Amino acid sequence: MTDKPESADEIANEITAAARIARETAERAEGTPQPGEGKKWPLGKIGLGIGSAALAAAVIYAARRNKD
Repeated sequence: MTDKPESADEIANEITAAARIARETAERAEGTPQPGEGKKWPLGKIGLGIGSAALAAAVIYAARRNKD
């Protein structure tokens, strides 16, 4: 860092350069999914399926134990 103040042209060039970089970055990012916008998993259906399988396994296990 220097103690020399920057001229108005240098400051304007820095601002326009930063704006150009921000615009280019935004243009490259168009069409990319935002975090959290991905495919939603059907957790309710999966949970119901797992619960049904566990219940069926418990019934089969209980029925098998009663036969012996």
